[in-house]
Amino acid sequence: MTAFLASLPPPLLRALALDWLHQARPDQLPPPWEDDWTTWAVIGGRGCGKTRTGAEWVDALARGDPAFTDAAIGRIALVGETFADVRDVMVEGPSGLLGLPERGARPRWSPSRRRVEWANGAVATAFSAEEPDSLRGPQFGAAWSDEIAKWRRPEATFDMLQFGLRLGARPRNLVTTTPRPIPLIRRLIADPRTVVTQARTADNAQNLAPAFLEAVVGRYAGTRLGRQELDGELIDDRPDALWTRDIIEATRVAAAPELPRIVVAVDPPASSGRSADACGIVAVGALGDTAYVLADATLARAGPQAWANAALALYHRLGADGLVVEVNQGGEMATAVLAQCDPAVPVTPVRATRGKYLRAEPVSLLYAQGRVRHVGALPALEDELCDFGPDGLSSGASPDRLDALVWAVTHLLLAPRAEPRIRSF
Repeated sequence: MTAFLASLPPPLLRALALDWLHQARPDQLPPPWEDDWTTWAVIGGRGCGKTRTGAEWVDALARGDPAFTDAAIGRIALVGETFADVRDVMVEGPSGLLGLPERGARPRWSPSRRRVEWANGAVATAFSAEEPDSLRGPQFGAAWSDEIAKWRRPEATFDMLQFGLRLGARPRNLVTTTPRPIPLIRRLIADPRTVVTQARTADNAQNLAPAFLEAVVGRYAGTRLGRQELDGELIDDRPDALWTRDIIEATRVAAAPELPRIVVAVDPPASSGRSADACGIVAVGALGDTAYVLADATLARAGPQAWANAALALYHRLGADGLVVEVNQGGEMATAVLAQCDPAVPVTPVRATRGKYLRAEPVSLLYAQGRVRHVGALPALEDELCDFGPDGLSSGASPDRLDALVWAVTHLLLAPRAEPRIRSF
């Protein structure tokens, strides 16, 4: 590819440098104009290129770029959280309309009139989401709505905008936002006329400062905030779940202290093969009356030898006291496999006499009391916790990670304790 580019004449290289179709990632390009859609929702993390995507789309529509539209759009709405946001981000920002590469005459920005004007007469008008009624009257062929998750009155503003999208054969709306679980975003995602594309901060790493990637991405990756703000995931809590993400986040720590006790809990699958449940493997330590969740090494559809080796590897890596293994289904086999792999490791068998929900309730209460803390981010485990209600997981799957966690915390904080031996972790 490098040799091919070097063979091209300079004018063609300059043209490629200005060509958004050549530079954009697939998630930054709109669905085909002729398809049946009304809203294109670009949902992504901070710095993933949402603003550049919006600015390029608006500019292409205003100019009548045939790769984006079948005719130039003469009236476009630019809607941000405030007028200052429209001005500072969508228009004057580094990735805004005035920051795009020059492709002929630049559009002219008139702040006093809140208008961006192109040489062909196309106009984009700035609106603040704080003033929904300002959208009464004007009409448009397209609109760009930025960061709707931050709008103070999202439903009222967005609905008023829809009444104004009545020009041309295919009035369209682009939404660019970092997600939050607000009703408007849920509504848009559920609408069959919405096309959703997603992007992560990491997808645009080449255009971001290394210090930002190291400090911010490194710190928040995997946490609820990081998954929302960096990965562009819509993170929500199940209303009847035993755990909430706010509680987990409030007690999260970067590192554990010296822990007198550490156990690895195993929730073996009842069967093996493709239809088997995962094998829950979770390590938890305790200091006084506080537990620290250290690792989740759960394996999907693993045979007995594989999950036994994974559990023992975690045991040795952490210098744990022993293994806690549920023996309700296949218990004899589970303990036998572990003994065969490493007979020196102490195994404590535990048997469930109550349902999963009743067993989990006391552990969730410890979380609410701030007595269980997650060391770093454990996203798969946390998703399971926050989706576990009276009828189990919403997917109907077995909560294997949760089961292993419950056994470990119960063993450390809710069962009689053995004499501790101090170690550093």
